[in-house]
Amino acid sequence: MIIRMEGIGKIYDTGKVQVEALKDVDLRISKGEFVAVMGPSGSGKSTLMNILGCLDRATSGYYELDGVNISQLDDTELARIRNKKIGFVFQSFNLLPKMNALQNVELPMIYAGAGKKERREKAVEALRKVGLLERMDHRPNELSGGQKQRVAIARALVNDPAILLADEPTGNLDTASGEDIMAVFQELNREGVTIILVTHEPDIAMHTGRIIRFRDGRIISDERVDDPTDAREVIRKLQAQAAG
Repeated sequence: MIIRMEGIGKIYDTGKVQVEALKDVDLRISKGEFVAVMGPSGSGKSTLMNILGCLDRATSGYYELDGVNISQLDDTELARIRNKKIGFVFQSFNLLPKMNALQNVELPMIYAGAGKKERREKAVEALRKVGLLERMDHRPNELSGGQKQRVAIARALVNDPAILLADEPTGNLDTASGEDIMAVFQELNREGVTIILVTHEPDIAMHTGRIIRFRDGRIISDERVDDPTDAREVIRKLQAQAAG
């Protein structure tokens, strides 16, 4: 079990009113799963992702990530967990504009204290995995939206995290680019990467193996996807482009 949550609650106190964003959430995710989290605005899905990513703390309950009791960690330990065990992929890419793709991918390893040779080797391998090796010297303004997101995925992967968290990763992309990105995620999942993805798009969620729906701070359904949309042919083309 890579993630275990029991009785997770989150209350935001604005001073005048208390908002209960999560209410007694129980969640278990096994290593190697590909999970979509869905729900309308204000349903609690973003709060859940922030707690899963150690960007926020639960008000109550128990959270264990890859055998570590997150609930008992201080801020310094949480930062270390974020760097070592969690890879983040955001809707807006969050790439540094003055750095090329390779340098952007190397960033988490700099914070982790890796040497220059190790950083380059692992960054090159991560870019190869997402089919973008031929663009490693390009800066973000020289890349398409889909290519920027693939750089962001490579950056998220480079420290071999226990889980990959993706928040609306196709939200800023056209349909074809979104399919490319989901193909990358599917291939990574086939290689054993645990992925949790927030999306409001049902067709994107259908690329995963499990869909969890939130409403009013609670899980209202948790269902397996019997036949995930298979995008492996797209990733084969991406890898062929990188090799060529």
